[in-house]
Amino acid sequence: MNNNSQILKGILEGCILSIISKEETYGYELLTKLKQCGFEDIVEGTLYPLLLRLEKNQLIIAERRKSSAGVSRKYYKLSEMGSIELEGFIEYWNKLHVNVNKIIGGMDDE
Repeated sequence: MNNNSQILKGILEGCILSIISKEETYGYELLTKLKQCGFEDIVEGTLYPLLLRLEKNQLIIAERRKSSAGVSRKYYKLSEMGSIELEGFIEYWNKLHVNVNKIIGGMDDE
């Protein structure tokens, strides 16, 4: 795994928490939403291990339910710990992207 993959994994976790915070969802729907937001290269083999880790870390809660199509799906919702983690991610991301843009944008120190 290269450095970009490690960076992306951390960002994806925050994005997944954010999507799940808006509404309960299942894996394929989550994958579709990520792709619609520009993460076209994300595949199930990347997503499901992240979901499993988030569940093991008690940031999301999984519940198996039958869908309207009759298929059983694992639906995910944010836990209280997940909400706190998401708030921290958003705060850190807002600071990080500003600082990185200063550096790569070539802004001089004032």
